[in-house]
Amino acid sequence: MRGATLVAAAAVAVSLAACGGGGSYTTVVDKIKGARKVSVGTKWDQPGLGLKTGPGDPQGFDVDVARYVVNKLSGGVPVQITWRESPSSTREALLQNGTVDMIFASYSITEARKFKVTFGGPYVIVPQDTMVRANDTGIKTVYDVRGKRLCLAEGSNSYKRIVDPPPDGLLNLPAKLVPAANYSDCVRKLEEHQLDAISTENLTLAGYAEAEPGKFRLLNQPISNEKWGIGLKKGDTKTCEAVNEAVVQMWRDGTTTALLHKWFGHAGLKLPSSLPPPEGCP
Repeated sequence: MRGATLVAAAAVAVSLAACGGGGSYTTVVDKIKGARKVSVGTKWDQPGLGLKTGPGDPQGFDVDVARYVVNKLSGGVPVQITWRESPSSTREALLQNGTVDMIFASYSITEARKFKVTFGGPYVIVPQDTMVRANDTGIKTVYDVRGKRLCLAEGSNSYKRIVDPPPDGLLNLPAKLVPAANYSDCVRKLEEHQLDAISTENLTLAGYAEAEPGKFRLLNQPISNEKWGIGLKKGDTKTCEAVNEAVVQMWRDGTTTALLHKWFGHAGLKLPSSLPPPEGCP
């Protein structure tokens, strides 16, 4: 067991060295404190969560959460953050190959992902909902998705909650899965009538709906609660523990609530209101 731990630590150190920062660091928190640099992965195509539309930094709830956590890990000392796009389909690879040190990208904690990723948090628990075109009167509840065209965003597991049986899924509804590169592609295909429904966390869907008022509507019928975590390279327990302390502080000082209202206060959703229980750091 000790040998395996040393191997994991060595792998983390190699990854952090590859990210730069003037030396090798065993953990991300050591790199933040020592090099004052960190590479953070977020989405760049999700309004309200992580959206990059020009030469500046991405903007959104996940981006603000990342800034808060990095600041806490550094002890309040300024840190240079390099923002990198982290699509759902490449999140694990980006952590494993050292392209990013941490990922804040609507990253649901699942048992399958825990084999590849160490998760801090969760920092928020978000219900999964379903979005359809605003004028589509044929889908009133999630069960009306039966036999319809449902988006399958590459790298995301959300569709499984609809089409798979327990324990991995929930509803076991037959649907025609339509592949898409990401959720922005899902939204484009929904608008262009290439599919009928998108199902994922309601904050994600609300961001898209608010970006194009009147085109889409949420069913407001939650089917599961998804735990959003901070992705770290497998084995980085020290950073995971530090991240969990930062998440507790973020809720206690009111920052999480303020950020949720900042980005989603007009979405008409019941927003998360309490600190989620931590998953623990293996």
